[in-house]
Amino acid sequence: MLLDFLKQKCECSHKHVSPAVDEAYCPDCGALVRNKWYIVRCSCCNIKRVSHLELDKIVPDSKFCHNCGSENYYIQELDNINFTDINYAILRKETVEQNINTTSQVWIENEGKFLTEKKLIECKE
Repeated sequence: MLLDFLKQKCECSHKHVSPAVDEAYCPDCGALVRNKWYIVRCSCCNIKRVSHLELDKIVPDSKFCHNCGSENYYIQELDNINFTDINYAILRKETVEQNINTTSQVWIENEGKFLTEKKLIECKE
């Protein structure tokens, strides 16, 4: 548990990625970062609850709903954020795994001879 906490602190926090964009490359580490917005709602009365991130997990600030007293809640992912949800929304910056397929191509030509066909060699890394 302690090692997981220390590992998270050593990773890039992507603080230079603007929350106004959906996706951007982090200028500090070069990773593709996707901004996702979440709201915690009460399962009983569906009211928005104030929440925070606790060890990379979204949890409500209070144990019980201030409207109905229920302790059950659910987390709703938002497609986009608007000004009425900004006080309740949690921003989570998630890195996107990219499968970069690098291929090198080399064309071989015979010098001094007229070629009708070129040969292609592909090297995949």
